[in-house]
Amino acid sequence: MFTGLIQHMGTISSRSEDGTVIRLIVEKNGWGHDPERGDSIAINGCCLTVVEKTSDHLEFDMVRTTTDTTTLASLGVGTQVNLEHAATPATLLGGHLVQGHVESTGTVVHNRDFQDRGWILKIKTDETLSRFLIKKGSITVDGVSLTIAETMDQMLEIALIPETLERTTLSERQEGDLVNLEADCLAKMVSALLERTPPAGG
Repeated sequence: MFTGLIQHMGTISSRSEDGTVIRLIVEKNGWGHDPERGDSIAINGCCLTVVEKTSDHLEFDMVRTTTDTTTLASLGVGTQVNLEHAATPATLLGGHLVQGHVESTGTVVHNRDFQDRGWILKIKTDETLSRFLIKKGSITVDGVSLTIAETMDQMLEIALIPETLERTTLSERQEGDLVNLEADCLAKMVSALLERTPPAGG
């Protein structure tokens, strides 16, 4: 479990394939966290397991389930990624509960500063995800816990503050880019319960 508060930005330094497994090496860029092998790290919101490590980098293996539903397989060497280590019972929950289970990718429609509205990130989602999105609700975009400003016709808008733009990779996203999306797990649970509850008198 994670919180969606990005702790550092790493850089992809290597990407190699061995059969159905992709090995991803991420430079820590001075990140002070020192995980053990087997620990979970969220890379752009996707929960991955540390399989090897040095003082300077972390290595992860990805299988088809991960590469088919996230953007990680398409990221090239030199790309910056958002990093967060798993939460503990003592972790301050400043964002929202994030599982690290990316459900789908969205497409950036625009990501820029509007003089009258501030910096707005607009994303097109798919129908499956859009039913969990509500105004003022939470969503995770590339691992970042964010509040939805507006929703409309499988679109969502998010107002980004300067702190988020400075401390995450979201400022680099351009029109047409894909981003990892995870809906609020509480919204998904409520939706699932309502779908399974028979109507009154039924």
